[in-house]
Amino acid sequence: MGLFSKDIATLDDLFVHQLQDVYYAENQITKALPKMIAKATDPELKAGFEQHLAETEVQIRRLEQVFEMHGAERKAVTCPAIDGIIKEANEVAGEIADKKVLDAALIASAQAVEHYEITRYGTLIAWAKQLGREDCAAVLAETLAEERATDEKLSAMAEHKLNARAELAEG
Repeated sequence: MGLFSKDIATLDDLFVHQLQDVYYAENQITKALPKMIAKATDPELKAGFEQHLAETEVQIRRLEQVFEMHGAERKAVTCPAIDGIIKEANEVAGEIADKKVLDAALIASAQAVEHYEITRYGTLIAWAKQLGREDCAAVLAETLAEERATDEKLSAMAEHKLNARAELAEG
C-alpha cells in the first residue's frame, strides 16, 4: 500500500489525494510562519513572511474552492514532506545564535517550503488539465504564480543582502 491510500486507483483519485496533501501543507505553513516572523530580525524579511502568511490564507481558500469545483471532500491528509521541511527549519533555527546567520537560515527554510509548493501546484495543474478541469487548473495557477513570486523575492533578498550579512557574522 505504501504512502498512498488503497483508495487511489485513478488519476482523479490521485488528483484529489494531492489536493488533500497540499491542503494539509498550506495549513501547516500557516502555523509555522508566525514562528518564523517572530524569529526574523531583518524588517524586510519579517514583512515578506507576514505577506506570505496572508497569501497562504488566500491559497487555502482557493484550495477549498477547487475541492468544491471538483466535487471532492475537503479534507487534509498528512504530508510527511512538509512536516519534515518544517521540522528541519525549526531544528536549524534553534541551533543558530547569531541573528544575521539566523535570517539567512530562515530564508533557506522558507525557500525549501516554496520549492515543495511549486512542485505540488505544478503537478496539480498538469493533472487538472489532463482530467479536463481547466477551471481547477486556472485557480491552482494563481497560487503557483504567487509561490514562484515569493521564491524570487526570497532569492533576491538572500543574494543581495542577507547572505552577505550572514557572512560577516562573528563566529
